[in-house]
Amino acid sequence: MESMKNTYYVDLVSGDVLDRPGVEENPSFKIEATDEELNKLKGFLNESDKADMQAYVRSHIPFREYHKDPQNDRYDESIKKIYAMIHQLGDAEAKRFIEKIGILEEDKSQQDEEIEHFK
Repeated sequence: MESMKNTYYVDLVSGDVLDRPGVEENPSFKIEATDEELNKLKGFLNESDKADMQAYVRSHIPFREYHKDPQNDRYDESIKKIYAMIHQLGDAEAKRFIEKIGILEEDKSQQDEEIEHFK
């Protein structure tokens, strides 16, 4: 039996998933999700919150470079998971926005490294 989908609004500023659109200053993405999909998205939001805190704590160590930092890598990956799920569940406007910002495209820095390695 297929679960029924409900409409939710994802506010990435606060990290909340709401039944109604949130504060106008905080743009939100409209999604259609089952309870299972909603729980998965909330898990990604929690994961991102934890990774953000770890990256914040790590940022106070000045000699560690951002691009060689597993805490920042975890945060970046968690954000990509959230945007990928919003893209999958979101309305046309959400999909357009996510495609426009290009967050789901392959990491350009990784492509540059592959090009250098190829040379």
